[in-house]
Amino acid sequence: MIPEDEDMRIIDSCAACLYDKQKHLTEDPEYLARVRELLDHRKEEDTSPYMVYQFALAYEERFGKRPSYAPIKKKYNDLVLSMEKELEADMEQAQDPLARALAYARVGNYIDFGAMNSVDPKTFMGLFQNAAFSDQDKKVYQDLLKALEAAKEFLLITDNCGEIVLDKLFLRQLKKRFPQVHVAVLVRGEEVLNDATLQDAEYAGLARENEVFSNGGPIAGTIYSMLPKEARNAIDRADVILAKGQGNYESVSGQANGFPKKQVFYAFLCKCELFTKRFNVAPLTGVLTRE
Repeated sequence: MIPEDEDMRIIDSCAACLYDKQKHLTEDPEYLARVRELLDHRKEEDTSPYMVYQFALAYEERFGKRPSYAPIKKKYNDLVLSMEKELEADMEQAQDPLARALAYARVGNYIDFGAMNSVDPKTFMGLFQNAAFSDQDKKVYQDLLKALEAAKEFLLITDNCGEIVLDKLFLRQLKKRFPQVHVAVLVRGEEVLNDATLQDAEYAGLARENEVFSNGGPIAGTIYSMLPKEARNAIDRADVILAKGQGNYESVSGQANGFPKKQVFYAFLCKCELFTKRFNVAPLTGVLTRE
């Protein structure tokens, strides 16, 4: 469960990390001064995904568009697509194929060029060997199963490319287990880092098998007040929501920014100090938790 005494708003150490990541992009003093100004005047309800969105606007105003992540996104979609048949066969042979599929989909959250300083394909492949649920994960997973038994509408909020191929396999198992549930998927509206857009969902085959909605913009999270009507409707209809990745957790946990109170579950890898301390785990540990 999410720690009740803390939320995922931007504490000082997180703000320092956000600044350092922008400094890694450029030493331009005018741009960094604008980043510092945005951080210093952040509101209590602001989250990291929202601040990164603000940084992107400031960057484009100063320098123009950043180089596209399209080649990187294709690389990791292709990598996981090449593994699809083998991974799906492995899921089918598991005692609980849905649990195995969800554990593997969580491994896919490693492919994150926002939270990670570098992404290593060998490290990614090795994570599949330790994908099994912890005892705490198993308790939350049972809660998820109970929620799905009573659900009619399920929404998956996706995160990264490559990861969405594993999400596709997870959703196949979910629909086998709960055929009464209608599945919808929410992706990013425009390119932001290596996060998945509608075009990526189509390339990975996710959009061929599920109804897919856009969050309307280049925001690496889910800020309800900034969503287009169709995306808000998809959230409003959902009985159960699974949000993938740190950015979605940060922007939704605590029912932030007007996000309606729902049965929301989260799956991600802990990839930065804020998360490893919050959940008291080692780096790259998978977490399955709920609102």
